[in-house]
Amino acid sequence: MSDTLETPLSKVKRGPNRAQYDKKTALEIIDAALMCHIAQTKNGQAFVTPTCHWREGDYFYWHAHSKARNVKGPIDEPQKVCINISLLDGLVLARSAMHHSVNYRSVTLFGMPELIEDKDEKVRQFKIFLDKISSGRWEQLRPINDNEIKATGLVRIKIEEASVKFRGEPPIDDPEDYNWPVWAGVIPMERTWGGAQTDPKQDNIYPAARPPEAF
Repeated sequence: MSDTLETPLSKVKRGPNRAQYDKKTALEIIDAALMCHIAQTKNGQAFVTPTCHWREGDYFYWHAHSKARNVKGPIDEPQKVCINISLLDGLVLARSAMHHSVNYRSVTLFGMPELIEDKDEKVRQFKIFLDKISSGRWEQLRPINDNEIKATGLVRIKIEEASVKFRGEPPIDDPEDYNWPVWAGVIPMERTWGGAQTDPKQDNIYPAARPPEAF
């Protein structure tokens, strides 16, 4: 895959100064996020579906019920999907309402979905996904069964057409506003997981069990 993800379709028209097409940066944002939004059309109607995602090499994966629109739709009616991954990094509070903003990192991907049907490959990818959420947990779980594998659709696109947009700076005000008597700056977003909440049905069965580390 080329080091640049820029194509005529992925080239950013609005705010190109905040855009880049570096593969390494795009992969870092994809890996740092857990959820994405998949946009597709069916019979002229646009749909956006939130789902969890993961990556292996140059491929971006997601899963859903085998009959779900974001799995079945692009296969029944072959067409490119558009996928967005966004991470909010902070609130940017300026001296005027119109210069307020947010600091963020975002990737927009385009690609033709490919359905993965091989049973062994599906199971291997499910393990990769679960390891992203909680490393080492797969081996502790009740083994996945054939009905679950069949009922779960697995789709991927190749990461070769995308754009990255980001903002990571203080507020940018009009020169005449910098002396306006109000606080201005950035309030960073800090991401932390709360304390694990044990399933109440587990207490009497596995009293010594300990929660795993989260994603």
